[in-house]
Amino acid sequence: MTDGSFISGLRVSNMAKRIQFARTGGPEVLELVDVTPAEPGPGEVRVRHQAVGLNFIDIYFRTGLYPAPALPSGLGTEGAGVVEAVGEGVEHLAVGDRVAYAQGPLGAYAESHVLPAEKVVTLPDGIDAETAAAAMLKGLTVQYLLRQTYPLQGGETILFHAAAGGVGSIACQWAKALGVKLIGTVSSPEKAALAEKNGAWATIDTTREDVVERVRELTGGAMCDVVYDSVGKDTWETSLDCLKKRGLMVSFGNASGPVEGVNIGILNQKGSLFVTRPSLNGYADTRERLEAMAADLFARIESGEVSIDIGQRYPLAEAAEAQEALAGRKTTGSTVLIP
Repeated sequence: MTDGSFISGLRVSNMAKRIQFARTGGPEVLELVDVTPAEPGPGEVRVRHQAVGLNFIDIYFRTGLYPAPALPSGLGTEGAGVVEAVGEGVEHLAVGDRVAYAQGPLGAYAESHVLPAEKVVTLPDGIDAETAAAAMLKGLTVQYLLRQTYPLQGGETILFHAAAGGVGSIACQWAKALGVKLIGTVSSPEKAALAEKNGAWATIDTTREDVVERVRELTGGAMCDVVYDSVGKDTWETSLDCLKKRGLMVSFGNASGPVEGVNIGILNQKGSLFVTRPSLNGYADTRERLEAMAADLFARIESGEVSIDIGQRYPLAEAAEAQEALAGRKTTGSTVLIP
């Protein structure tokens, strides 16, 4: 066979397609190229993708907000598929295993990808590759936000920005399962309906409502225990104003740009507030912690408490269009790329 071979039932091509960028900029810098799949080194595996996750962090790398290690660079950190090659010393994975990951080195926008085995988890039989690719980064993010950054016990009132997005859709469901009142911000009546369908206690349409005043009305002046903010610069002060005294501001994204030039004294002025800037890598920092977090996520999905909404599917070659839709707030739920 001239174009590939089969290993344990897996077709392994001599070439693979991937999306890469040689300079930072708009979606036009993304190009589809042919590459020779790398062999996994010690402690690594190569995954043949069946689905790839699309996330805002991918746009941060493409634009240069987050610098790529080198250019040209692959893109994407999340995928799901089947292990097709295993490097020396890897014991918890084998060729043919169904797997997923959310913290790989850049390069998930590809037909296959080599990454550290410690970043890869096996999938339960009841979770397919598309669901896993749509759920891993967003779902693990919600896991650390709701269960670790502030371990919600039930009864709390929280504000969650972008409640109809990929992370927000999961957060609405998980918060409801925990008995938490989630107030979600949205940008349209359609997105409000989606957030409420997913379990949001209330929604605020930022295009026509004052967020702080509406939170005050909804809570009878008590305000929120926690605000989860992935928007960044545009919502920073609004988020702080939605907190009760000694409340926690969780800034976990930069959709509108990074929060900069903050005088820490503002936390005192607004009520002895707490603030944290967490990341998935800061929580899933060992294989043991990653596996425990993934087990929690998978259990929520398999129980039906959390359903993963894949709102959009794009061919891998249309990654630029997919990113434009995400940045333009034209997507709902999660988006996956199909190699």
